[in-house]
Amino acid sequence: MPGFAGLDTSDYPGTPQMGWLKKNTNLAWCGFYLGKAPSHPSTSWMKHRSDLDKQGWGFAPIYVGQQVTGPGTHNSSLAQGQADGKDAVALMGQAGFPNGSSVYLDIENGPPLMPVQHDYIAGWVDTVAAHQYQPGVYCSFLLAEEVHGLRSQARVWVFRVATTKPHPVPGPNYPDPHPGGSGYAGAFMWQLGMACQISLPGAPNGVLNVDLDSAVSADPSR
Repeated sequence: MPGFAGLDTSDYPGTPQMGWLKKNTNLAWCGFYLGKAPSHPSTSWMKHRSDLDKQGWGFAPIYVGQQVTGPGTHNSSLAQGQADGKDAVALMGQAGFPNGSSVYLDIENGPPLMPVQHDYIAGWVDTVAAHQYQPGVYCSFLLAEEVHGLRSQARVWVFRVATTKPHPVPGPNYPDPHPGGSGYAGAFMWQLGMACQISLPGAPNGVLNVDLDSAVSADPSR
């Protein structure tokens, strides 16, 4: 059984552009970046939930939290997880997501999952759940079992891609395999393509750079 195709991209592409994609492709949902978050300062998505909802999009709200490598802030601890959980809850409310919606903590590193990350993820998940939102975690498929073991109530969105180099992906029907084929059978979502170049009238050179995903649900926020 296939999943539901989705996309995520750091900067908001524009409401007309998103409308075109919803009308002309099989893309059912989009990542929705909450901001300002510790490792994602942009707020470009924050005012557009209503616009996208009217177009029929499902959502995957993303909170890019503390990291241990690469760009962003590096301050993982239990206390910081609790503080960032409260921040994620506040941003969910500001963006217009009702109680009960899912929100996904973005963890970018591959193995190993550091001990301080155990504390950070646990604090974040527990705080989000205590404030009546459904927690989820975006992570490498190689970390998924460990994340699930930390907090089994968290939905797991895994990334497993063939390349991180920019490459064209033809549409309008984008890949939608079941997330269970990602290498982690319990995955709720699967980011299966990074740095994908898809056709989009109105974008520079007619191309939008996105990551492509598949989910169990057409609206991973529910």
